[in-house]
Amino acid sequence: MPGAQVLLVAGTHGNELNAPWLFDQWIKNDSFINSRGITLSRVIGNPDARILCQRYLDRDLNRSFAEELLDLTHSNEFEINRAKELLSLYGPSGKEPCQIVFDFHSTTSSMGCCLVVYGRRPADLALASLIQYRLGLPIYLHEGDQAQSGFLVEAWPCGLVIEIGPVPQGVLNTKIIHQNKLTLEICLEEISKVQQGEALFPKQVIIHRHLGSKDFPRDLAGNVNAFIHKDLQGNDWFPIHSGDPLFENVLGEITPYKEDLSVVPVFINEGAYVEKNIAMSLTSKEVWPFSSEWELDLKKLILN
Repeated sequence: MPGAQVLLVAGTHGNELNAPWLFDQWIKNDSFINSRGITLSRVIGNPDARILCQRYLDRDLNRSFAEELLDLTHSNEFEINRAKELLSLYGPSGKEPCQIVFDFHSTTSSMGCCLVVYGRRPADLALASLIQYRLGLPIYLHEGDQAQSGFLVEAWPCGLVIEIGPVPQGVLNTKIIHQNKLTLEICLEEISKVQQGEALFPKQVIIHRHLGSKDFPRDLAGNVNAFIHKDLQGNDWFPIHSGDPLFENVLGEITPYKEDLSVVPVFINEGAYVEKNIAMSLTSKEVWPFSSEWELDLKKLILN
């Protein structure tokens, strides 16, 4: 049966334990997850950071696939060299070339289970649409943010990030493990259906398009001096409007959302993003017609 080889990555961040643990059990019992006859490669993205249960060693691996970093002839940073190694093994021109990658992550934010697409590559949008149609998952389209780039999935012809939360960093959680398993199985099932000519593509797709990110209020020394307001905490995917509270300090002073455009915040209070000066990302919820170009690109990638 024709088909693309699929790369499954878990543990791109070493303190996100649930997907790597699931992979461990799968390796011990190959029938634990039905591969649908798809040729798979499974890998722990950052095994050294996983041993230490920390996000990374030198730099964020999921920001280490930028061309200017990959083009460095020598680097002392572990994650840059790991990115090169993963591409040499599983990249489109690697020893075991893969055309599609799923990168499994967890988040401390109340995101539930969602799909992240970087840019508007047609095959990415087609694959995300299939999974959304099956599971009803939100799709977060991340684009136009020069401060955030070099993501792992962008280095392959087609790729999606699976984000599941909320769960604290470094913690195994029953619900998160089961959501990882279900989402993984549906991803593989939908690719199998494309291979067999049985895929049912939707007529439209709901997109949460990235508009930008908002930092915490900070003092003159750069220290965070306010926290997420109680009405916003835990309310990812719900719209906010002008005047709605965003932050509150210890004196009870509130920082409101001041723009006229209503937006939908996501990754609210994500624990790993404080170092990136991000308290939340703001999105626009949009309904897009499904494009036949997306379908053709995905089929071309999988069936050739």
